[in-house]
Amino acid sequence: MPNRDTIRWGIIGCGDVTEVKSGPGFQKARGSQLVAVMRRNGALAADYAKRHGVPRWYDDARALVNDPEVDAVYVATPPGVHLEHALLVAAAGKPCYMEKPMARHTTECDAMIAAFAQAKQKLFVAYYRRAMPRFLKVKELIGSGAIGQLTGLTYRLAWSTPANADPANNAWRVSAENAGGGLLLDVGSHLLDFLDFCVGPLTDVRGQAARLATAADVEDAVAMTFRTAYGVPAVASWNLSSYAKDDTLEFFGTKGRVSFMVFNETSVRLETERGTEEFAIANPPHVAQPLIQTIVDELLGRGTCPSTAESARRTQLVMDRVLADYYGGREDKFWTRPATWPGRRNRHG
Repeated sequence: MPNRDTIRWGIIGCGDVTEVKSGPGFQKARGSQLVAVMRRNGALAADYAKRHGVPRWYDDARALVNDPEVDAVYVATPPGVHLEHALLVAAAGKPCYMEKPMARHTTECDAMIAAFAQAKQKLFVAYYRRAMPRFLKVKELIGSGAIGQLTGLTYRLAWSTPANADPANNAWRVSAENAGGGLLLDVGSHLLDFLDFCVGPLTDVRGQAARLATAADVEDAVAMTFRTAYGVPAVASWNLSSYAKDDTLEFFGTKGRVSFMVFNETSVRLETERGTEEFAIANPPHVAQPLIQTIVDELLGRGTCPSTAESARRTQLVMDRVLADYYGGREDKFWTRPATWPGRRNRHG
């Protein structure tokens, strides 16, 4: 990185995810500026730049990456083109902040890691819950022994996938080619990465997936078992075609329990023999900003980011193991051979 006190950012893919969640964070973080954005539709890129006060816009990723006034690049495109854009950034000799999930499968993660190692540049991944105050409180409670020795962990997510979540309707999150699978990649990765951060790395991972009620060919129900870094057995499940709703993460210990919701801004609940405590910790207005701050700090030599390419690869590997049977393996370009997916062929109902 240049010897400077400000990191000047460019964004590849200034779509919806950058409007509130992440984009303003690059403008509001200390020592950070957003100086350029790119989108294939130039009119939309220009509109974004105008609304957000960004000096320059592009309709070509290569042009943004090679802008001499861009020090680092945030890639906010769908996972299907993450590797392509990562290689562009690495070739330009610049650090990169990649949206999650890191890629479609671990093989692409490895290609990215190798490219940035060769370029001697840093690669970070947008698992922003690693820096959000509410999640840091949970990690603190578990690590401090507030519930004694950890003895169990469960997670349940249930919701109804929107009826229009069909690749034919440009819902890239349920297109294996664009997303690497179903919503486990987009939604489930948040939980799995937080567990890696809080009680991981996860080991002894086993899972099953099925396509039960949604229109797309990808999985809509997943169940898995695993162990924490200290050998504690744990379970997690995602039901993405459910009438009832649930989103509950629970840590059980010899002296208490911690529970909260991963996707809803609810209090963190601690139950012990002393009674129940609730920690109401609001999410920041731009939820990715705390993690962006850690990246800026690391690039400026004044801190460390907790979400690296290596940690994101571990999360990707967990998802690959859980989904391997559904897709008939995930080491190759499985998205090109949907007719061979055992999970797709064995749909019931």
